[in-house]
Amino acid sequence: MSYSNYKKVFKQLTSKPVKLAKFIKHNSPKKRTFGVSTRPCRRCGRIKGHIRKYGINLCRQCYRDSAKKLGFKKYS
Repeated sequence: MSYSNYKKVFKQLTSKPVKLAKFIKHNSPKKRTFGVSTRPCRRCGRIKGHIRKYGINLCRQCYRDSAKKLGFKKYS
């Protein structure tokens, strides 16, 4: 199951509404107010490898792609 999308299981349970309701009740993730999963990447939605410094809010892979556009220089 992915971090943000637990709804992929719904396709299998559409024909069984009672089991679907039980699944939603017990398996839906709670709303997070702090921690890693509250800050996904602005560009791709990835949660891990997140850079928050200077309000960038990108994962490290997207940062590497767009660092020159943002005005950062590579020294070395």
